[in-house]
Amino acid sequence: MIRYELVGMDLADVRFAVSPLNELVLSLRAWRDPGRFPLHLRWLHALDEARADLDEVTLSVLTNDRLWTPDFLNPRPYSPLTRIDDELAQLAQTEPAIVRSDLRAIHGAVPLPRPLRGSAHRVLARIVDALTGYWQRCFEPHWPRMRALLEGDVTYRGRQIAQHGLAAMFADLSPTVRLVDNVVEIQLRSKLDYARPTIGGLTLVPTLWTTNASTPISPAEPPMILYAARGLATLWEPQPLQAPDALAAIVGATRAGLLVHLETPASSTELAARLGVTTTAVNQHLRALRDGGLLVSARHGRSVLYRRSDLADQLVGR
Repeated sequence: MIRYELVGMDLADVRFAVSPLNELVLSLRAWRDPGRFPLHLRWLHALDEARADLDEVTLSVLTNDRLWTPDFLNPRPYSPLTRIDDELAQLAQTEPAIVRSDLRAIHGAVPLPRPLRGSAHRVLARIVDALTGYWQRCFEPHWPRMRALLEGDVTYRGRQIAQHGLAAMFADLSPTVRLVDNVVEIQLRSKLDYARPTIGGLTLVPTLWTTNASTPISPAEPPMILYAARGLATLWEPQPLQAPDALAAIVGATRAGLLVHLETPASSTELAARLGVTTTAVNQHLRALRDGGLLVSARHGRSVLYRRSDLADQLVGR
């Protein structure tokens, strides 16, 4: 059991945050044991082609048979608005001694898996490169959808605290978490057992890749609880294309629905993931809408983002 002692029971001692890097690394659990993550099977099947271009050998050894991941790959985030570029840059600066000790913590005293052997600097660079490719190929198109669910959970927990207090919020995080007096107790399946005060705050991080609450392996790590986000069962369900009837009568139901979705910029890959259709099908409609002056496009990094034009804003508004 892990015990975090809240210092002074101050609300400022508890914060919520979202970590793209945590989600990226924890998702590797589903690679190793997809049967434990049935709600993600639709997403996993969609990755078959993309995974061929990844460093799967390195990615596969970032978890062990117990689905543990090294602490340095699950840093404590400090905001619900954390960016993956910032987290990867910070990861690349990890001390070599920490890399070695954290990898040993999950793989034991036996020789490390081959991709993790050698200089800690080279191993870390290999890990960062593998995770960057994984993000770009498999995660980035779907991240807006994932992030929206995680941020929705944070909003819900904030309302719980305001309406019912800290104890009720902790009790609702997981059956294995409870607040007793000023101590947050987390019952784990593993034999981890330590206690420490939450000096510097306790961070609560919703995730899509756990069924029970979890904590860092080492008591030296900043206090953090990862817990299952609400609404996961709906994450990969195709979203309906809803649009005003009058607009659908002008441009067709599908294109009207895309215009409604494109209130905020999105790529064709992201839209295809949201709607449960092929990217090719979405691109045909996007090109037609752009040629008709209803969309504008601009390259952003590796993706082309589409957004409504001023004319489309007027049409949708009316």
